[in-house]
Amino acid sequence: MKLTILGCHSATPTASAHPTAQVLEIKGHLFLIDCGEGTQVQLRKYKVKFSRIKHIFISHLHGDHFFGLPGLISTFLLLGRDAELHIYGPKGIKEAILLLLKLGKAYTNYPLYFHELEKKTPELIFEDDTLTVATIPLKHRVYTNGFFFREKPEARKLNIEAARAANIDLSYFNKIKQGFDVENNAGKLISNAEITFDPPPAKSYAYCSDTAYSPEIVPQIEGATVLYHEATFLEEHHHLCDKTKHSTAKEAAVIARKAKVGTLILGHYSGRYGNLNPFKDEAQEVFDAVKLAEDGAVFSF
Repeated sequence: MKLTILGCHSATPTASAHPTAQVLEIKGHLFLIDCGEGTQVQLRKYKVKFSRIKHIFISHLHGDHFFGLPGLISTFLLLGRDAELHIYGPKGIKEAILLLLKLGKAYTNYPLYFHELEKKTPELIFEDDTLTVATIPLKHRVYTNGFFFREKPEARKLNIEAARAANIDLSYFNKIKQGFDVENNAGKLISNAEITFDPPPAKSYAYCSDTAYSPEIVPQIEGATVLYHEATFLEEHHHLCDKTKHSTAKEAAVIARKAKVGTLILGHYSGRYGNLNPFKDEAQEVFDAVKLAEDGAVFSF
């Protein structure tokens, strides 16, 4: 599982601070999560292949999270794309995007599917043989979802030496791979766990931006391998959280601690701060495993 941060700053972009967008590589998929202004330039800069992006997840309809989407869709058209593109986002995103394409006479020549969201409870929105994606309802000024990406457990792998030592006939090996207990040549039932290797732990990624402090999400993301949680403010500006429906770094850390996640990544910093290190310092007062998102940062788990 690899996460590439294309942008992790709030509100207006600058030459060195891009709005929210990131790419999650997991189980052969390349998911684009949010698409702030300038995302396609960042994709080029960090050498992300456009053709691999088949699913885009938009958390909410504030400009710093989706204004890059019309341009990216149009560029796919100019590049002669023919692969399907699926966009998951709040109700209204289809109308907004199609109006811009219509006015610019830039209709796509590839299949474009919108999956509009409006439920206020967690909802499974994508599933294949290897993973699931569910919404994480968040508390913001407009309808907003985070997204929870979870790998499905891999099958147990046959321990050939253990199977032979247990005197199991070769003809049962496929059945063992399918997870069954089997009888050995002496008629004794052998547990599947005794003759297979444990699969690697399934990984999960919880993306939460933008949101006020919301402990209601803890049960859903409990035990996540990685949590990306917005940290727009430091504690000295906590009074701004109620008005803007954002969080502080310390509040993000409380969520990480309550959910017992593996690693917390902070992002969505307000432009009022020049130095980001205090975000990590404040979060680590509550939770140890903290990393700072930065434009171009790559995290592998």
